Amino acid sequence: MPLQTSPSSRHARFHLVFLILVWLLLYGSYTLFNPPLLDDADSVHSEVAREMLTRHDWVTLYANGIRYLEKAPLLYWSIATSFRLFGVHDWAARLPLALTMLGLLLAVYSFGRRAYASSWAGFYAALVLATSFGCFIFTRIIIPDVGVCLWITLSLLCFWLTEQQPQPSRLLCWGFAFFCALNVLTKGLIGVVFPIGILFVYLLLTRNLARIRQLHLLSSLLVFLLIAAPWHILAGLANPTEGHPVGLLPTQGNVRGWFWFYFVNEHILRYLNLRVPRDYGTVPLWLFWGLLLLWLVPWSAFSFKALGAVPWRKALQRAPLQPSQKTQLFFALWAGAVMLFFSFSTRQEYYVLPALPALALLIGGWLAQEAETEATTRAGRRIATVLLACGLLGAAAATAFVLLTHTPQPNTDLASLLTDHPSDYALSFGHFLDLDMRAMGVFRIPLLLTALALSIGTLGNWFCRRRNQSRAGNFFLCGMMTTFLIAAHMALVTFSPVLSSKILVDAIAPEVQPQDLVVINGEYESGSTLGFYLERQVHILNGRSSNLWYGSFFNDAPPIFETDASIAVKWASPQRIFMWTEPDNIPPLQGRFFLLARSGGKEIISNQPDRIGAAF
Repeated sequence: MPLQTSPSSRHARFHLVFLILVWLLLYGSYTLFNPPLLDDADSVHSEVAREMLTRHDWVTLYANGIRYLEKAPLLYWSIATSFRLFGVHDWAARLPLALTMLGLLLAVYSFGRRAYASSWAGFYAALVLATSFGCFIFTRIIIPDVGVCLWITLSLLCFWLTEQQPQPSRLLCWGFAFFCALNVLTKGLIGVVFPIGILFVYLLLTRNLARIRQLHLLSSLLVFLLIAAPWHILAGLANPTEGHPVGLLPTQGNVRGWFWFYFVNEHILRYLNLRVPRDYGTVPLWLFWGLLLLWLVPWSAFSFKALGAVPWRKALQRAPLQPSQKTQLFFALWAGAVMLFFSFSTRQEYYVLPALPALALLIGGWLAQEAETEATTRAGRRIATVLLACGLLGAAAATAFVLLTHTPQPNTDLASLLTDHPSDYALSFGHFLDLDMRAMGVFRIPLLLTALALSIGTLGNWFCRRRNQSRAGNFFLCGMMTTFLIAAHMALVTFSPVLSSKILVDAIAPEVQPQDLVVINGEYESGSTLGFYLERQVHILNGRSSNLWYGSFFNDAPPIFETDASIAVKWASPQRIFMWTEPDNIPPLQGRFFLLARSGGKEIISNQPDRIGAAF
């Protein structure tokens, strides 16, 4: 007699295959190859990994030859390993982040499946994350925050599993410590502060603090230190204090070492908004909390019902809770701890990300149980109606942009259609706020796709939920978000000449020789793609700031910082100079200059012509 496959096993296989296909479509295929790396964090972090290989130094991070002491190393180790295996390519730089996202989806699926004893709950939770705008957009730039999501999910999964045991397993406690250590190596001390804080408050509210003594503390601490401590010790020894620094600000040769800069400046002073240099902005508190909903649209529409099911009153009264109620409380505390922690510190848009897996798990649990009662079914219908209204409104707005705008002439520089708002550039994608009606004509195809996705997705979801087919409705929402994210990626590719200098690199790469000088007029981050794609150190004119500022005061810092006076002398010399600059910020130069390339509101000028150059 042939073996019968249980429905739950068939569902699990279907769910895993479906999740992997969604990941391949959105994260693991064409999105690895375009757009080119962007200026600032994207190419700076890739360059740090490239220099890790060329310098054969996996302890001290360097960017453009300058010590880069503010970041934990795990992201750069993974990118450098990818470069070693596949070569130095932009897709190889993105690959570790894409694999991290896959790991996060599988971890959330596993957590949800166990927490709710339902493969559908885990599937929905992972699907919410896979199609969330927040996770997608912040894996378009190379930052470690999705890694934080993965390690915090795995560490809290280990703890949650110990809660299902009469006596906590030593292996699970070691797993908790192991993933906390990886999180510390990814983002710093929040990698251990968040899990331990969530664990403590949860045990306090469930009247089970005595459980802490059973968590194999000594051996778990040893595991944590074995993983996390070596790099911190080596980094401190390799970067000691030099000279006799006084106060917070360094001077040349008088600079505090790695221990002070990393732990005091980058953790404590950054949290208190006192970090030096003050080269960062902060998101307003109301916007920070609002982004929690925006990054999970449309699934965040279900979050209110999911959060409403959390037994807040019983927990605060420390009344006995059922296992399912404890799980809901655990997820809510996870999300709340992240949001409250950053509510009292400086904030960036992506600081919300570590809270998203917890909300996704709450939403996934609610969606899996939606059809079980009449009350939740009615709630699902009401939410579908709200989503339909919002979706049709969004589709109408996107359609209006398509109808009211015109496609610019071929070869039009997108930057010429933008309205500059420099005060917004501290935000991760602040340049998108420069878009106005003239520029929107460049995005007609992504806008049309968005209009179709919003109208068909929300209408199909509403139709299905009116007929008690919530699962089909969820797949309509999934299809809607997948299409929207593809459109968003198309828009990012179209906008990339403004955010990247790769076109300029391609224009001058055949001309640049080893003895030539490549200069960025302004902050290094403004044109950092030059250093990565040309695989060479660049000089900085009037831009000793931001990521390179602190490291530039060490005695081994290379002499790459130029002034108007020094560059004027070099400009008149026989050495060929390629200068990245904004057109309205060309410095005073000795003699004429030649325009070699222009794109995205940036240009390359030189003191010597080539066959495509023109004298100005």
